[in-house]
Amino acid sequence: MNCIVVMPTYNERPNIEEIVPAVLANGPDWRALIVDDGSPDGTGEAADALAARDPRVNVLHRAGKLGLGTAYRDGLSRALALGCDYACTMDSDFSHDPKALPKLRELAERRGAAHGSRYVPGGATVGWSFGRKVNSACANFLTRLLLGVKLRDCTSGFRCYRRDVLEKLQPATLTAKGYAVLEELLLRCRILGVTPAEHPIIFLERKAGQSKINIGESFSALRMLIKLRVRGWQPAEAATGGSSAGKAP
Repeated sequence: MNCIVVMPTYNERPNIEEIVPAVLANGPDWRALIVDDGSPDGTGEAADALAARDPRVNVLHRAGKLGLGTAYRDGLSRALALGCDYACTMDSDFSHDPKALPKLRELAERRGAAHGSRYVPGGATVGWSFGRKVNSACANFLTRLLLGVKLRDCTSGFRCYRRDVLEKLQPATLTAKGYAVLEELLLRCRILGVTPAEHPIIFLERKAGQSKINIGESFSALRMLIKLRVRGWQPAEAATGGSSAGKAP
């Protein structure tokens, strides 16, 4: 089973040379796709060096800091083009444990999609400030309220999608530019009738570098949630059929 792990990066050179081998250590059927936004610290060059040493590493270079949402859009689309059977997304800073990837794939095989969850029994966060915990709790509450999803951890970026489900999610049409892309994907799953499995994970504070989350990103995500609630989404197959199935509740 060809499983491609999409890892957006911006100034992650201290981590990328360690996280990629850790992903590939899961077995010969695992591949890494690094989506780098022109990192000034040389992350892209380090990724190219990894790709030169191992054909299971692919690098997608983008012209500047274009945002997490478009990185997922481009990365998941490229994973499909590369022929993945499964596509995962994860942070490149060791907040997500690469050893959990096979379990996410196992769950996605049965359910179509799987999330690493910090908020189911056995899950936790380590090293977070009180403010960050409040921000995460509010984001999850608003996602459940506005988009009608039932997961405990709606904002986790540690995910796995089976190919047939990912194709139906149509990643090339994702519209969120920032972290709200996580909720946008979840809304599309709900509309398609796919409920991702939740697997407990321990989310660790990053090993090196600085977090990209700030108050501006939080407000942008809230605005995008409201847009998604109002606009809804229709899969391409239903777009010309007059169906209202794509409207959020």
